[in-house]
Amino acid sequence: MTTPTPAAPVLADKPSWLDTLKVYLEPASLRMLSLGFSAGLPLLLVFGTLSFWLREAGIDRTTIGFLSWVGLAYGFKWVWSPLVDRMPIPVLTRLLGRRRSWLLLAQGVIMVGLVMMALTDPTKALAPMVWCALAVAFGSATQDIALDAFRIESAATERQAALSATYQTGYRLAMIWAGAGALWIAARAEVPAAVTGAATAYQHSAWQTAYLVMAASMLPGVLTVLFSPEPVHRAIPPAKNTADWLRGALVEPFADFVTRYRWQAVLILALIATYRISDVVMGIMANPFYVDMGFTKDEVAAVTKIYGVVMTLVGAFVGGAMALRMGVMRVLMLGAALSALTNLLFAWLAGVGHDVQALIFVISADNLASGIASAAFIAYLSSLTNVNYSATQYAMFSSMMLLLPKFVAGYSGVYVDQFGYNSFFTATALLGVPVLGLVWLASRIQSTSSPRKTGARSS
Repeated sequence: MTTPTPAAPVLADKPSWLDTLKVYLEPASLRMLSLGFSAGLPLLLVFGTLSFWLREAGIDRTTIGFLSWVGLAYGFKWVWSPLVDRMPIPVLTRLLGRRRSWLLLAQGVIMVGLVMMALTDPTKALAPMVWCALAVAFGSATQDIALDAFRIESAATERQAALSATYQTGYRLAMIWAGAGALWIAARAEVPAAVTGAATAYQHSAWQTAYLVMAASMLPGVLTVLFSPEPVHRAIPPAKNTADWLRGALVEPFADFVTRYRWQAVLILALIATYRISDVVMGIMANPFYVDMGFTKDEVAAVTKIYGVVMTLVGAFVGGAMALRMGVMRVLMLGAALSALTNLLFAWLAGVGHDVQALIFVISADNLASGIASAAFIAYLSSLTNVNYSATQYAMFSSMMLLLPKFVAGYSGVYVDQFGYNSFFTATALLGVPVLGLVWLASRIQSTSSPRKTGARSS
């Protein structure tokens, strides 16, 4: 008797590539594209674009350096993130829900802050400009907190990659608009010197127009929040008292990290706090440097704000691919070395002067290195988290990486005024040398440490 051939197992049909890509046209993905734009817009408007404006207005480099401390708001956002996560806003939360109410409040703060910045002439009153910029940074950091929660709760796990991709796309488009777009608008809004008869090129009305347009550019994000459904909330066990709530929100995630790594936690935190120090400290003086070198708004917009962003994205993709083939720690070392070395190119450019081709070369190398370093660093930070506290621990790590660099960067203008750009860029390159040693030591820990998950399956 012939043995019957067993029937082939029935396999579920895999979706086609076309069906897979349709996820980017789903409402949740399109919402994240708009909200990513809303998240990316304020960043440059209180950093790079603002420093260009202030330097053109004749504000000294020392003051511009100190004003960069506004960015410390992003470094401390983990402090009030538990409030955004759990505290309701009177009236708004009842009407919109917990996530959308915080998003709308943060967007309102950003828009009002940008309008007030537009109406303030820094040559006449600098203090109001500082307070307005601080309000924009605080609103932006709060929006980031609420938006992360909104994104995570808006779709199932298998959709998160798509939401993250559309969010990053919107974010990068906003950075181009807030960088190149703002400079382009300000350049177009200038009245020819022959008409005004002014002795200087600075015109407050041009920057006023640019920042009012930037404030209006937040409206798509506002409308998206108003017409989006409130995501389903995850259940949060009620805390017995304030101390219990603070312990669960802040103390336990940090204690878990220290318990897992013990004395090695100090080394890891030192690496996190210094890894991007070369780039961050140098970046504060980049736009004043372009102004002092005689580059026009259009040249800076095209080369550093559009082409530069593209090169950063290329570097991120290259860094991600290299990490898969070589390992995260090796690419982390490469990124640290390249970030420091490319700062020396700015010292070379300071000697060359106003040369667009030289600027393109320097921006190509610097932004490519920055993208590689960022990709490796994000992967490294992710590897350190415990899945039970991933959101809180990652927020603390990403905030910590900005605190020391932003603080040191505040003195960048003082250094440039004392020693010049050439010495400054060389010094920022030297700041990266100790980082190489920290990466090497951390790699020794990485090769002998236990899996990053506590009580979880190893991947």
